[in-house]
Amino acid sequence: MSEQNAAKPQVRREVQELSLLFEVSQALDRAMDLRDVVGPILDAMASNMGILRGTITLLNRDTGEIFIEAAHGLSAKQRERGRYQLGEGITGRVVQTGRPAVVQRIGDEPSFLDRTGSRASLDKQGISFICVPIKLGNEVIGALSADHTQADSEQLNELVRLFTVIAHMIAQAVKLRQQALEEQERLREENVRLQEKLRDKFHPSNIIGKSKAMQGVYDLIAQVSQSNTTVLIRGESGTGKELIAHAIHYNSFRASKTFIKVNCAALPETIIESELFGHEKGAFTGAVNARKGRFELADAGTIFLDEIGDLSPATQVKLLRVLQEKEFERVGGTATIKCDVRVLAATNRNLEDLINDGRFRQDLYYRLNVFPIHAPPLRERGTDILLLANYFAEKFSRDNHKNIKRISTPAIDMLMSYHWPGNVRELENCIERAVILSNDDVIHGHHLPPTLQTAEASGTVHRGTLPDTLDAVERELIIEALKNSRGNKAKAARLLGISERLMGLRVNKHGINPRRFRTKS
Repeated sequence: MSEQNAAKPQVRREVQELSLLFEVSQALDRAMDLRDVVGPILDAMASNMGILRGTITLLNRDTGEIFIEAAHGLSAKQRERGRYQLGEGITGRVVQTGRPAVVQRIGDEPSFLDRTGSRASLDKQGISFICVPIKLGNEVIGALSADHTQADSEQLNELVRLFTVIAHMIAQAVKLRQQALEEQERLREENVRLQEKLRDKFHPSNIIGKSKAMQGVYDLIAQVSQSNTTVLIRGESGTGKELIAHAIHYNSFRASKTFIKVNCAALPETIIESELFGHEKGAFTGAVNARKGRFELADAGTIFLDEIGDLSPATQVKLLRVLQEKEFERVGGTATIKCDVRVLAATNRNLEDLINDGRFRQDLYYRLNVFPIHAPPLRERGTDILLLANYFAEKFSRDNHKNIKRISTPAIDMLMSYHWPGNVRELENCIERAVILSNDDVIHGHHLPPTLQTAEASGTVHRGTLPDTLDAVERELIIEALKNSRGNKAKAARLLGISERLMGLRVNKHGINPRRFRTKS
């Protein structure tokens, strides 16, 4: 019976140890960041092992300083004071040597620094201190330490063993997390490399721009280039729709074949059909020979129909047939000609409004609008303005035998603040003009057109106050209305949308004499 009683404390201790290790394991599994779990680990050790105070310290490899990452039983100020250098105190020596240390009575150990100041002098004789290293392979990354009520040598050895197991579990968790983070970083870098590789592969070399709006265009170009799909490129005039068409063709499997461009707005209605589909000899006056049209010339390649919204209704019908049946007849001919042509179209017009007005066929619209791409206006591509300006400056410097070295800061401010209604084409013209005007290898603000000039640059900053300005505008509007009504205040009030009473008050306020606007007989 006595042997059974003696065995009970041993069994109880083993159960407590297993329970503690289970709690530590669960805590380490719960979070990816070690800082989120070290606190709960120390709390579990306190409740299962009866430690008074406990710390997990980590080594900063850059500074060589050892600091408290988490603690049990210490205040924030005490934690902050707990800093050591390698070899300093018990903790510093454990981290430096990688070997555990045990102090049976801290009051008798001169190397015990009590840097945190958390132990009262009267209690030091009854406290033991255990400190074990936390190691990743042969590298010590920190230490696990705790105060315990004074224990004998056997108990302290058991505590060192248990502490070492917990420190090893913490180290393994750190290792696994480092490996997971390294793998995440590797996958992220690999993904970035693949995206850059794809972007470089499909990035149109003829288009300048890194803005988010243009990245979306590049993605669409990459998606549609390797197909035969009809593409409708829409956007304001001067946004580079033709460049997008070029990029699609030269990134497609038809890149080695012909690229034919047709400006539908530039050709007269009388000859557009002949230009597109060709004509036979004698088909009309002046047709002395048979002639191939643009669709025949583009066979196996790509045809780009710019300004598609300007096609006549009759030509729209024949174009619809080409898109549907891949065949047509020359003007004045009867033989059906088959063609393998990819069609790219572009317009700056609102085709939906043209359909509602009966000027564009709805069925043709659906045939063209299979894969739409929107060419963003320059005002939505702010980060591209300087890229384009620098490109054009270099281009026109070469063309005009100049050596433009930079664009001045005021000129940059003017370029960035302008709304660019003419888009890239307007920017190109502005830079060409500035390059020609420059005589000191620098593009200055005064080299840019008046439309780009700011009030500060042109010396035309308005100096009046807001009330004065509003009064001046109001007086001008009233005078204009009185002129139009020949001095009739009631009629002028109706023109301005105000009451006659208010009109009278405003006339008196500004000292205006309506009689001088009356027509003399």
